Amino acid sequence: MIQISNWLVSNWVETLAAFLGLLGIFLQIKQNAWYWFTAIIMVILYIYVFFVSGFYADMSFQFYYLFVSIYGWIHWIRTKNISKTEKLQVFKLSKLHKFFALLVSTLFFVIIYLILIKFTDSKVPVGDAFTTALSITATWLLARKILENWLFWIVVDLISTILYVYKSLYPSAILFFVLTVLAVIGYFKWKKALVNE
Repeated sequence: MIQISNWLVSNWVETLAAFLGLLGIFLQIKQNAWYWFTAIIMVILYIYVFFVSGFYADMSFQFYYLFVSIYGWIHWIRTKNISKTEKLQVFKLSKLHKFFALLVSTLFFVIIYLILIKFTDSKVPVGDAFTTALSITATWLLARKILENWLFWIVVDLISTILYVYKSLYPSAILFFVLTVLAVIGYFKWKKALVNE
């Protein structure tokens, strides 16, 4: 027990980031705009965690996530105020937009992977590039409140869980395992709220 408490104290940044991630996912499922504020604080902490751990693509993604989190917060609040409804409505991608989302994710994967193998000492370039590429797409879909963001997050969270166990980032591994389960729940809860089914 003492070893666990010592570990938590020495890894408090990652532990706090993981806790905020868990809190954030509940706010996200509830379609609460405060999710984005929680995400902003979590992102700042994870920039440090991923830098120290050598997850350079994930670290770089956090800067993008920070920008999109600010955008998402503004978009969710502004649209809600304009429509005077309780929550911003959920939408679904068309077949063309699904193809485009996958194409963009693939292009990001190739670019990020090439950067990682040429310019960093990353030990997990494939996994790091893959999760980062999908996360870029998923974050944008989330900011626009598109249902399929959850499908991307399910894949990202599951692969990230494996990667974080491999890199001994145990609080993050636990967080991302829970996030995988919650992403499945989130998908079905948002699916009920679709406006263009």
